Amino acid sequence: MARYVTVGSISHDPRLPFKGNLAGLLDHAAHMLRRAAHYGADIVSFPETYPHLVLDGKPADLAEPVSGPTITRVAAEARKNGLHVIMPLYTSENGRVYNSSVLISPKGDVIGVYHKMHPTIGEIESGITPGTQPSVFRTAFGKVGLAICFDLNFPDAMRGLADNGAEIIFFSSAYRGGLQLQIWAFELGVYIVSAILAELGRIVDQSGSVLAESTYEELAARRINLDRRLLHMDYNWDKMDAMLEKYGAGISFDYFTREACYAVASERDDLTVDDLIREFGLEERRAYWQRSNKVRADALAALKD
Repeated sequence: MARYVTVGSISHDPRLPFKGNLAGLLDHAAHMLRRAAHYGADIVSFPETYPHLVLDGKPADLAEPVSGPTITRVAAEARKNGLHVIMPLYTSENGRVYNSSVLISPKGDVIGVYHKMHPTIGEIESGITPGTQPSVFRTAFGKVGLAICFDLNFPDAMRGLADNGAEIIFFSSAYRGGLQLQIWAFELGVYIVSAILAELGRIVDQSGSVLAESTYEELAARRINLDRRLLHMDYNWDKMDAMLEKYGAGISFDYFTREACYAVASERDDLTVDDLIREFGLEERRAYWQRSNKVRADALAALKD
């Protein structure tokens, strides 16, 4: 069935306007969450280590437990505005310091905490402990994966999120990511939402298309359908007419012929993309790659016989 969710990100550099003023920055964050709620957003993300950027000190001096004052304040705003919120900051846990993202529910509860798997060399030398697990969390609307900045360069972090079922990856960062966001979105077949310490935060769909991009306006928001799948045209292309004949406008297609792919989505409450895949014998891209590799392996094995 159609699963529409409105995603949002806040992208700007708070260091100059809020230098030394954490309370003022959190007031500004609360203002932006109210704006996002007026847009109809269901979930909003902030940039990497957002509140701690405006304070002087080493990560160990700035880190807070997840139950500390910053997340307590943000959780209250999430509850007030009925939003999921992703707030990145330095966290302390069992005597260790992490570069983390905290996912908060619309009730103000902490759903989960992700520790950056790939801190930079400088971060590790400054005392940041690397995380070890690509983290995916279940929300009311779907599965959310979290990534932070330098993670974007490493397949174990990004592919690990898709392997764990992420439908949307929220990328909180100090750098823009740019083309990498589009490459990973297409490669993994997921939506990616970036929140960065500058302009040009992005919302990217499974085809790698940029749906929204922040400029002078800090907030980027877009309504997306999670019941949408990117398929290769091979062995799927000739089944579109039969799908349309039965379901008509109850399904939608987007074509990406340069990449030999198309996206199919359900627009009905009584039909899912998985239903379509089963009914019409569609082959998902990952299954197609696996089948292609098996056929190749069989052909090479036959040469040895």
